[in-house]
Parts: sequence; structure tokens; C-alpha cells
Amino acid sequence: MTEYVVKRQSSLTAAFLWMFFISILLFWLPVLGPFIGGLVGGKKAGSVGRGFMASLLPALVIALFLIFITGSFVLPPVAAVVGGAIIIVYIANLSSMIIGAIVGGALA
Repeated sequence: MTEYVVKRQSSLTAAFLWMFFISILLFWLPVLGPFIGGLVGGKKAGSVGRGFMASLLPALVIALFLIFITGSFVLPPVAAVVGGAIIIVYIANLSSMIIGAIVGGALA
């Protein structure tokens, strides 16, 4: 009897969407939310390299959104303080998303 193994198709677009929406939905978990998003997206991507590539696009989208928010402040000192705080949180979340994507890609 012959057994067939069905290989799942991996998609960078699907991985990006999973990472992005899970990170947005779990925003209240500062580092764990993006890690879970990266883990699921990395598993959807199918490999470590593809998971890493897919994690860069949500990071870029979120960075552009944060730049837009920071630029909307009228007072430059307020924008500088808020921008500095946002950069610290962003780096923590980005690194956890990339680590999650690498782990998820390794599990795929």
C-alpha cells in the first residue's frame, strides 16, 4: 500500500498576515504578543529563512504607523519624548517577533 504525504503550501503573504493581525490583537501582551504572532507566522512560512523574511514586513508596517503617530504631535519636545519611548517598545517587540518567526520556522 502506498502512502501519500501531502506537503502544505507555505506562503509569505499568509505568514505576514498572521503575524500582523496576531500582533495587533495581542497588543496588550508587550513582548509575548509579537512572539506568538511570529511563532504562528513562522510556522505558516514553512522555514526559518522565509519566517524571518515574513517578519520584516509587519515590522515595517508598524514602524511606518508609529512614525506617522509621532509626527502628528505639534510640539517637538513631546514628539521627541514619545518617539523615544516608542522606539524602545518597538525594538523589544520587533526582536520578539523575529525570534518567534525563527522558532516557528524551525518547528515547521
